Order: sequence, then C-alpha cells, then structure tokens
Amino acid sequence: MAVKVLTDSTSYIDKNIENQLDIKVISLNVIFGDESFKERDVDNVTFYKMMEEKGIPTSSQPSVQELYDEMENMVQNGDSILCIVISSLMSGTYSTAHLVKDMILEEYKNAEIEIVDSMSNCMQLGFSVIVAARAALEGKSLDQVKEITQENIKRSRFLFVPDTLKYLKKGGRIGSASALIGNLLKIIPILTVENGVTTILTKVRTKKKAVATMINKMLNDIEKYGVGEITVHHIDAYDEAVELIKMLEEKLKIKIGICSIGPVIGTHVGPGTIAIAYYTEKNMR
Repeated sequence: MAVKVLTDSTSYIDKNIENQLDIKVISLNVIFGDESFKERDVDNVTFYKMMEEKGIPTSSQPSVQELYDEMENMVQNGDSILCIVISSLMSGTYSTAHLVKDMILEEYKNAEIEIVDSMSNCMQLGFSVIVAARAALEGKSLDQVKEITQENIKRSRFLFVPDTLKYLKKGGRIGSASALIGNLLKIIPILTVENGVTTILTKVRTKKKAVATMINKMLNDIEKYGVGEITVHHIDAYDEAVELIKMLEEKLKIKIGICSIGPVIGTHVGPGTIAIAYYTEKNMR
C-alpha cells in the first residue's frame, strides 16, 4: 500500500512538480455573479483581466462529491491518503475533508486517511505538500509522512506585500478606515500567516520599503534557522518577482522558484502583490 498525497488548488504548486511527485489536487472555485468555475480551469492572466472588468469575485470550497470521488479512487487502488489543505480558518475545505473521510470509512472500513490543516495557503501549504510527497515516494509510512509534513509547517513562513489595500478591505481583512488612511499615506503592511489567519507583521511607508522589510525578515530567519527552499510569489507582477529572485539568488547562492498566485487567494490580496514563501532547516515555532 502506497501513501498518496492530496491537496487543494490554493497550494499553487507547479504542475510539473505535481506530476513528478504524483500529487493529487482538488480545485476550489471562483464565482462572478452567476458564473462559477474551478480556479485551475482559468489561467491567471485571463482571470486578473476578468477581475478588472467584472470586479472582485467570491470563492468556494470543493464539493463533497469531488473530494469523495478523489479519495475513493485512491482507496480503491489500495493506497492510504494524506490530505493537506488550506487553513481551516480561511476555508471550509478542511472540515469538508473530514466529512468525506468519515463517509469513505463507512464504505471502506480498512481505509487509512489522515487530514492535516496546513494553517496557511500558497507555497507555505505547497512546501508541506511537496516534502510529504517526497517522503511518500521514498516509501515512508502514512504516520511518518504526516509527521514530516507537520514538522515542515513549523519551519515555514509566508510573507506578502500588497500593492493596494482595497482587496483586503473588500475581503474584511482590514477595516475601511485603516484602508483609507493607509492608501492616503502610502502605508503598506507586510502581511504573514500565523495560527491559520492573515496578520500584520509590521507597516512601513511605500511598497519599496515594505518589500525590503519582507526580505530582511526572511534573511534573519535564514540566519537563525538555516535555509530549506524558497519561492517568490506574485499576483500579476511577474517583472517585480523576477527582479526579486535575481537579487536573492545572488545573495543566497541557491535556486529560487517563481509562482503566480491564483484566483482564490489573489481575489483577497489583489494584483501587484509580491510575496515570499520559504522553510528553514530548524523549527521557527
């Protein structure tokens, strides 16, 4: 019996890596009025153009049936499942995964299924999935793969700098007064995810200073805890991301990935966002 790793689309893992590591992905959905589609069915460039034309959409978790079908296929193949998903405080995906697990166990009494709350999203979630999939391919047991996943979560961080506060205001992440004052004074927050929710690490004047502060935070973490892997995220800000990667690769002498953030998370943070997801060799928490 092999261990198979299942995650959701907000991990934004490169599809080549998904294929190489045999990672299965279930998609969340984006909704513009009466129009709904899976976020993996639209490319990011097209989506952000749609958002310019149609406004800010809403999002929804995968359906029970979709999750059930994916898990059932794995169980019928004789595999055990480690399901790692977006923070339970950001989406109902985690609770739905537990519901589906119970449904599967009613039908398949000997099925082995574990659900892990990543307490984050994007490549902070993605890295926990990747290390899990590597461990699974090495032949480790379900319990061992789960433990490796949870250790990675303790060693990872996600930092991001929005270009504007209007999307965070729309999503209820900050109040109207804070957004208005921030935009007028050009105050930009450096955001992170801690304990499963988006929080403000600090605030500075101008996006340029915010990005520099974000970089310094990562470099301080690496100095204390060592470096694992790093990905630079962006939302419709490819050139900025490439410039950041060049600077970091020169400084750190390691290969750094690039990843465009998709519709579900992009909806809440907005175009122009620059971010870094990384994990370290030692626990940060």
